Amino acid sequence: MRTRAAIVAAGVAVCVLALLGVWFVAKQFGHQIGLPMASRTCTVEADGEVVLSAEQMANAATIAAIGVQRRMPERAVVVALATAYQESHLRNIAHGDRDSLGLFQQRPSQGWGTPAQIRDPRYAAEKFYAALKKVKGWEKLRVTEAAQRVQRSAYPEAYQKWAVKSEVLSRALLGHATGAVACTVGSTPTMRGPAAAAALAQNLALDWGLAGLAAPVDLTDFAVPASDSRNGWRYAHWLVSHADDHGVKRVRFGDLEWTAEHGTWSKVKSGRSAPTQVLAEVFAAT
Repeated sequence: MRTRAAIVAAGVAVCVLALLGVWFVAKQFGHQIGLPMASRTCTVEADGEVVLSAEQMANAATIAAIGVQRRMPERAVVVALATAYQESHLRNIAHGDRDSLGLFQQRPSQGWGTPAQIRDPRYAAEKFYAALKKVKGWEKLRVTEAAQRVQRSAYPEAYQKWAVKSEVLSRALLGHATGAVACTVGSTPTMRGPAAAAALAQNLALDWGLAGLAAPVDLTDFAVPASDSRNGWRYAHWLVSHADDHGVKRVRFGDLEWTAEHGTWSKVKSGRSAPTQVLAEVFAAT
């Protein structure tokens, strides 16, 4: 009986230790663990494939856009994306190690800004790029080495495992691939109608520095001027990346069109948008 009781007690102890281990890992590293994808997902295909949630995709698109607006080299966008991948899994989280916050787990106590500023993806990305620019010779460093010079992490090699995924995202978001970002949104976006159109105009201006954009009255012909095909695909992919949080129903550039209904790009059956503009439509107000 004592032997059986001892075995049972040992089994209980093992289970308790296992549960404590799971709790500790979740508490310490939960923000870095990829969670199962929700129904609203995005697939990026540009000489490789990456699958993200709608939230992750929107954050990645903003990080890339801020890099372009700051005139940073493409390599900087890869480093920034890899860093945010490791630090927050591209989620704008409100917790972390000590007082770390946001996409890059920046710390108010270390001079990165106020908590509210750090939780702003644009501000966080701008601060990261500014810090990276100060690193002498960062362009010649491995992704993980360049990121570490900015972040000073306890795990300096951790960023490298996200380099390939970040390169795929960078190729798509910087306009080197056509129809490369496809998101499944559904019929219940976060925003609709005039509010969605106004938010698109405002956030395109903030992310890309595009001035003078006006939200259309009928919501169906939101035109974003593009100086060339590469810029056109930058804006088109940004619009799809932000489709869920900005109520985007349709995006068209050249002879390709993405719709929220199908979540994929397809050839336009009749007509095509001008090569100098991207057309978008938002969901009408209910």
